[in-house]
Amino acid sequence: MKRGFYTIMAAQFFSSLADNALLIASIGLLIQLDGPVWMTPLLKFFFTVSYVVLAPFVGPFADAFPKGRVMLITNSIKVVGCLMMLFYEYISALGIAPDMAVMLAYGVVGLGAAAYSPAKYGILTELLPPEKLVVANGWIEGLTVVSIIVGTVVGGMLLSPRVSHILLGFDFPIVETSVDTPAEAAICVIAIFYIIAAAFNLYIPDTGARYQKQKPNPVHLLNQFANAFTLLWSDKLGQISLAVTTLFWGAGATLQFIVLRWADKHLGLPLEKATMLQGVFAFGIAVGAVAAARLVPLKKSLHILPVGVVMGLVVLTMDIVHYMPLVYALIISIGAMAGFFVVPMNALLQHRGHVLLSAGHSIAVQNFNENLCILFMLALYAGMLSLRLRTGTIVIMFGLFVALSMLCVIFWHRANQRKYGDAERMIGIEKGESQSHFADSPH
Repeated sequence: MKRGFYTIMAAQFFSSLADNALLIASIGLLIQLDGPVWMTPLLKFFFTVSYVVLAPFVGPFADAFPKGRVMLITNSIKVVGCLMMLFYEYISALGIAPDMAVMLAYGVVGLGAAAYSPAKYGILTELLPPEKLVVANGWIEGLTVVSIIVGTVVGGMLLSPRVSHILLGFDFPIVETSVDTPAEAAICVIAIFYIIAAAFNLYIPDTGARYQKQKPNPVHLLNQFANAFTLLWSDKLGQISLAVTTLFWGAGATLQFIVLRWADKHLGLPLEKATMLQGVFAFGIAVGAVAAARLVPLKKSLHILPVGVVMGLVVLTMDIVHYMPLVYALIISIGAMAGFFVVPMNALLQHRGHVLLSAGHSIAVQNFNENLCILFMLALYAGMLSLRLRTGTIVIMFGLFVALSMLCVIFWHRANQRKYGDAERMIGIEKGESQSHFADSPH
């Protein structure tokens, strides 16, 4: 791997660590403010909505400048959102409810993340050849999952009485008069991780890739995005990998909150201990991601679709497990299967997007679909909570949804193969050759 790849990894690690630690701190802040239980998943909803609303614009933005500069700018937006959360009382003084001020602040962090993502993934296709994308994705996803583990654990630790007591006894520069709760002290520490990520952004190399200058007209950008959206969904490989990654991220975001509530209601664990289960789940994803990077070449990526069905069925057993060693084994197994099937799908989608479109546009389309699914599933989960459904019932419904959805994708892919031929041969076609094998309409 080129040296610049490791700088990208470091920047991604600290930025993702801060995002996940901030989510836990935000949940702690909402609990402190006595927010309703259905409001907790809406934190992620506010974070994610920018991915959907700004999808037509963040791709061209990522392609308009060197990717390292884009990552620096967008990481700075995350810092602003983090500070807004710290000073939520001043925002609520404008007539906004305190819990809504917290969610708006986390939404600003999501705004930075939405613009950060096309640059983060797009630079991989500029820096590396296609045959290294699965390995690179394995490393990026594995390291991202490690950052999720560390971030969720750090977020929980910062809220724990022992650590928060130490933090509250420390005089934070400038903001000392505003920091008087564990959640606020945690947010101060998390801001430091964003600053470290920004420092690494400064050293990300310019790959030299330049794209056609984009027209600033919003209508033109919307039409351009619609064309990219249609082209990627028309591609017989792109549509399958896009469907799988869309389902994975929607299910993964929802499972993040289901695990917290399941740990509380089913296992009797407080928030700071429940976050450990999120870390265990993320560790499983890392194991699966590394295994996929080693065992699954790009041409074989579609062979692992049945793993998604098995994962959904294994989720059903969460409702009957109470013994903690079995709980850890179960959560690791679910995470490992998730990581094993999503990394090859992500690499295939990046490759097809790079062949058919530019890096920024293809990642923007991917983010739009994945985060639209996240919004839908989080809203559905919040609705279930408002109806006071039993946690076990929610778990069973979730597992069945994942298993049945993956079965539908498998049948869809087999139908494509019967009509269009072998997928491995399709993957091998490079940019510049005929696209008629992949898309229903010409490029």
